[in-house]
Amino acid sequence: MAFRGHYEHTLDSKDRLTVPARFRATLAEGVVLSAGLDPCVEVYSPEGFERHAGRLLEKVNPLGAKGRLLHRSVYSRSFDERLDASGRVRLPRQLIEHAGFEGGCVVVGMNDHLEIWDARRWSEYETEMNESVGDVAEGFAEPAEPT
Repeated sequence: MAFRGHYEHTLDSKDRLTVPARFRATLAEGVVLSAGLDPCVEVYSPEGFERHAGRLLEKVNPLGAKGRLLHRSVYSRSFDERLDASGRVRLPRQLIEHAGFEGGCVVVGMNDHLEIWDARRWSEYETEMNESVGDVAEGFAEPAEPT
């Protein structure tokens, strides 16, 4: 299943987020929560996380300093969780702080995973994204100039 759309939610007093109902069956076997490169929390199925980590780390030498740093960043900031009977997942404090959650949250579909953003940060990012996406797409559409 592709994860699409965006949904407004909040964390409850126990740091739990209700996963949108349409995605619960896909995540029923568990989730991996991970600190995103942007200030957000990424949500993967366990298999999806392994694919993501494999793509990210496949060309990185784990013996080199930068490779060790990237491996540590990916795995030390990732947590295995399960949805409860109400479709909620508990977010670890470390990830809440990474994403800067201050109020409402926005759950954003990213095809192979979800991202959870602080609502204010998402609004700012979405404005920026909407202003530049046309130019970014145009850059991919232009043929390369001969050298």
